[in-house]
Amino acid sequence: MRGIKSFVKVFILVSVLFTVALFGVTFINPFGPTIFPVAGLINKEVKTDMALDMKFWKTMDEATAYIVSKKVNFAALPVTFGANLYTKGVDVRLVDVYSWRLFYVVASPDFEFKGFQSFKGEKIYTAHGRGQTADVVLRFLLVKNGLEPDKDVTFAYAQPQEIVSLFNSGKIKIAAIPEPFVTMTLSKGRVIMDLQDEWNKATGFKFGIPITGLFVTGKLIDYPQTVKLFEKSFKESLSWSYKNVDKAVEITSKQLGIPTNILKASLERSQYNYISAAECRDEVLAYLKKLNELYPDGMPKVPDEKFFYIVK
Repeated sequence: MRGIKSFVKVFILVSVLFTVALFGVTFINPFGPTIFPVAGLINKEVKTDMALDMKFWKTMDEATAYIVSKKVNFAALPVTFGANLYTKGVDVRLVDVYSWRLFYVVASPDFEFKGFQSFKGEKIYTAHGRGQTADVVLRFLLVKNGLEPDKDVTFAYAQPQEIVSLFNSGKIKIAAIPEPFVTMTLSKGRVIMDLQDEWNKATGFKFGIPITGLFVTGKLIDYPQTVKLFEKSFKESLSWSYKNVDKAVEITSKQLGIPTNILKASLERSQYNYISAAECRDEVLAYLKKLNELYPDGMPKVPDEKFFYIVK
């Protein structure tokens, strides 16, 4: 009986791997700077052991539609967004976090910055809306340094391209934004704070802010060998992009329409570092708990241990 069960398990595994190799998997990636890590896969500079269909999503609603309709196998998502999907019962698990450094505070030349108390009485613009990465981290840091968000410091929200335009025209004094938009403001301002460094100092952690992660969805959750195959391809693409920066930036530029010189300069303040869910679990949980504490509407529930897909 044991022999039959073992045979069935092996047969199922072989069948899944054969299906993956023959028909492939579908992967969705944000339409933004995180195209850089997958540039090698876009142009097939990195050879994979599976047929890979890559699609780009531009809005959270679009990404959600892909996942709930079971049309994708892997998804690159903001960690907070993936956590919210999971706690709502959507079948996604975090395989790794690979984007850890993107967010900075920029200020106009006439703003005298001597530490957090300099923000008192000021308005800070951040991208999109309340609850996103820069907003939550900055609120946490303000409280840590004796300031009350929305009272001592006010917040305003806009699309990152709009913030860049307003900043460069002198209508905004301070903004907390990600790369490559930081680089787009430097002709009119300067970086005054690295939010990742401040987060590490305040929390005692080392990697930075868990910004973007790789998630496995649906039935593939039950097939670790398939996850390993895709994980291998993803890591090789990230490695290729850093070894071939000019080519990877050119591919990214063609997708985004952002000049190559801006994208290349922005890499100096970006960090893509593949850390498995097993290694970064504590840091991710600490971040999500802090988000839940500061903005429960945006993170109503912290995911349980099964949220972390440990590839063995």
